[in-house]
Amino acid sequence: MKKTWQDYGREWLDTLVVAISVAMAFRAYFYEPFNIPTGSMQPTLWGYHTVAGTEKGTWDRWPLSWAKWLWTGETVVECKAPSSGVVRAQPRNDGFANVYVGASRESFKLPTDACAGIVGRMVRKGETIWKGTVATGDFIFVNRWIWNFRRPRVGDVMIFSTTGIAPSDDGQYQGADGRRYLLQQGTHYIKRMKATPGQTYVLEHPVPGRPETVTMGEDEYFACGDNFGNSLDSRYWGPVPGGKLRGLGSVVFWPFKGWRVIR
Repeated sequence: MKKTWQDYGREWLDTLVVAISVAMAFRAYFYEPFNIPTGSMQPTLWGYHTVAGTEKGTWDRWPLSWAKWLWTGETVVECKAPSSGVVRAQPRNDGFANVYVGASRESFKLPTDACAGIVGRMVRKGETIWKGTVATGDFIFVNRWIWNFRRPRVGDVMIFSTTGIAPSDDGQYQGADGRRYLLQQGTHYIKRMKATPGQTYVLEHPVPGRPETVTMGEDEYFACGDNFGNSLDSRYWGPVPGGKLRGLGSVVFWPFKGWRVIR
């Protein structure tokens, strides 16, 4: 019998369902994509970051700008004040901050490292607040299966869930600057494993008011960012329970220019 368009439609739908199922299984059990939002693992892994003062060139004009972005993950932007007033920023949990000017509700977002030099400035409507290059954080594949065949090791780049990790009753901890910080729940962090169950670790970069030597209990792991000066990690809120581990950082797959195996 001659196939009808309904027959073709069912075949395509079956193929699509199977493809989605395979992709979801691959992500859940083998390799899961993960975006680096902040600079806590620099220079091993890069989060969203900026280079101020960059001017637009030939490759920053459409459609070449798309090719540049695909290869480097970089975009040159210029942010102008939507109104007159004082610049203020509201941090987000993805490496960016929402930037506001005066009483205006209109906002734009910038990586947090770009906000340090503009917050508190008085600007006029239409004035350039910031311009430069915004670089996308590294996108990596997380190896979800390897720890089924070997135990986690010191030096592994670990991805773990923050859900249920609470350093205090209210989920906050004291930072080195004296401020109170909230350990974000319901997200994932990426750090380097410094100690595994039963090991004692002498901190290379201890923080004021915190222990300089720690010993891991059963099923506990100590996690620190490579960028010690800009990393909120186990030095502040303690060990990571083994049940929170999600996988091992494997390779950077995007931006294409930065493809590499994670060490």
